[in-house]
Amino acid sequence: MPNRVDPLRAPVQAFGQRSRRCHRLPACRTGGEGFAIPTFDLVPSDVEGFMEALWEFPSAFHDGFARSESRAHFFDSMVGQCSKLARKSIEPMALHVDGGTIRGLQRFISDVHWDEAQMRWNYHQLVANELGDPEGILMVDETGLVKKGKDSVGVARQYCGTLGKVEHGQVRVFAG
Repeated sequence: MPNRVDPLRAPVQAFGQRSRRCHRLPACRTGGEGFAIPTFDLVPSDVEGFMEALWEFPSAFHDGFARSESRAHFFDSMVGQCSKLARKSIEPMALHVDGGTIRGLQRFISDVHWDEAQMRWNYHQLVANELGDPEGILMVDETGLVKKGKDSVGVARQYCGTLGKVEHGQVRVFAG
């Protein structure tokens, strides 16, 4: 396998100095390089087994559907959402999957009864199995940040906890 550098974690040269940048910023958004989409070198082994893993996830929810057709449409809608389709509405997704029908997927989304309580319980079990630890905790915290501009999502006059008053700002929720 070729030796690759992770573009999200590599140090970047900025103004002639080595510096650490926020690991969430793609390399193309630093140093005045514009807003090009970063390239990621994927090889077939990187995505090996993806479809099997994708099938395993909805299988955890099978008992939330009364009929096998509904289970199949549930999987088809997930495949459609993970596809490279430009439009991810019902018609393109139904035509994208093998054997998919537009009417069947429309009916699944609008008319099929899901056992919501069972689906929620199954989801909670998946989260508990993935994140659960007898000695672990999950903390959720909101923080109000002052924002002067209007280009960020959610900016409005609202209570800003860091200032202790109503100000033009943005509220963010963090989990850790």
